[in-house]
Amino acid sequence: MRPDQETIRHFRSLIAVALVASAEALCQQKQSAPPEAENAQSPRRIVVSIPDRKLALIEDGRMVKVYSTAVGRPTSPTPSGTFTIVQRIANPAWYGSGKVVAPGRNNPLGTRWLGLSRKSYGIHGTNEPRSIGRNASHGCVRMRNRDVEGLFARVEVGDVVELHGERDAELAQILGKQDPSASAMSAGGQ
Repeated sequence: MRPDQETIRHFRSLIAVALVASAEALCQQKQSAPPEAENAQSPRRIVVSIPDRKLALIEDGRMVKVYSTAVGRPTSPTPSGTFTIVQRIANPAWYGSGKVVAPGRNNPLGTRWLGLSRKSYGIHGTNEPRSIGRNASHGCVRMRNRDVEGLFARVEVGDVVELHGERDAELAQILGKQDPSASAMSAGGQ
């Protein structure tokens, strides 16, 4: 018995998804940081203020650029801590809830993924730019696609990422003396 056109189309889609997943897994494997990268000093670091929903790129001790972000919802908060970038993926696929979203316009990860040393967390683009400035993600740090593309071009595997749950003197110096509760009010507190 010969398969009908719908069965063939479905089978081709499954093969395409499997190929994309395999290629991405191979890419992730090649880009994973070697163990010594965790301890290496990078001239670059990314500092994220969760309450301000801001990300600062620091190079050689000076602030290069500050970006607006979305961070985790109260039910799925962004973790605090110091991590490293372990993956850099352009046009990532999104995997979740038993489905795969290929790279493209509907992909929740947007156009870039910077995977952190804390499994399943990263800095990425978005297909919902209205979420920027809000507590809207499942714990990752979201950026506008054009912003994450600029950041992606400047950072490498092994660079340090600091996620701060509270504002301290260093964050005030980097981001200015704005009150994070004021930005929460203007962002609708979400």
